[in-house]
Amino acid sequence: MNLLSSKSNPENDSPTAHAIDGITIDCVIFGFNKESLEVLLVQHAGGESIGKWGLLGGYMKKEESADDAAQRIVSELTSLDNIYLEQLKAFTNPDRVPERRVVTIGYYTLVNREDYNIKASLSVIEAKWYKINTIPDLIFDHNEILKFSLMQLRNRVRQAPIGFNLLPDKFTLLQLMHLYEEILGIELDKSNFRRKILHMKLLVALDEKQQDVSHRAAKLYKFDADTYKKLTEKGVNFEF
Repeated sequence: MNLLSSKSNPENDSPTAHAIDGITIDCVIFGFNKESLEVLLVQHAGGESIGKWGLLGGYMKKEESADDAAQRIVSELTSLDNIYLEQLKAFTNPDRVPERRVVTIGYYTLVNREDYNIKASLSVIEAKWYKINTIPDLIFDHNEILKFSLMQLRNRVRQAPIGFNLLPDKFTLLQLMHLYEEILGIELDKSNFRRKILHMKLLVALDEKQQDVSHRAAKLYKFDADTYKKLTEKGVNFEF
């Protein structure tokens, strides 16, 4: 996934005429690859951080809200629109960027890997998925932003079924359990998880099973859209 470009890292360069000087957006993009929680990192194409890895980011334009800027920045890389995005907080350490005063607003998003489609002409050389336990040293305070976003994600998945955004449209109960194990960093009891998740009436059992697997094919499920919406709005206890 090489993205060749002559543009450089926005946190090092001066903003364009339409951008707000000193305010950037940095996005943590989570994905789920069968059994592993991953983060999409980008290798910057210029400035002090050329060739180094960090989060996807960019300047907020004068005519944008922070939410709109985050949607634009993620859409430019992934081709996805109207995705789930949650604002973390402003990261304001005056020393976070050398020789410049740059405040960044952090976001995290959950991307279905099946929908992901990289686009070129951005200020990065390459984009690559990293498993959550293999994250390298990132530029500026991006490791801190990532750590904070993971903590927020763990809190949110205990209150709402937002983790489903990381799954394909059809999935097995084992895939769902692995997803929660990866996010929460714990090992779950298979029988207990199955009982609790089915009791929520959140899933719709399909008359389909896995295809092209070497083991016994498991039953496939999808989430019930109406129940999903209700539980996301009012909240629920996802302690397993």
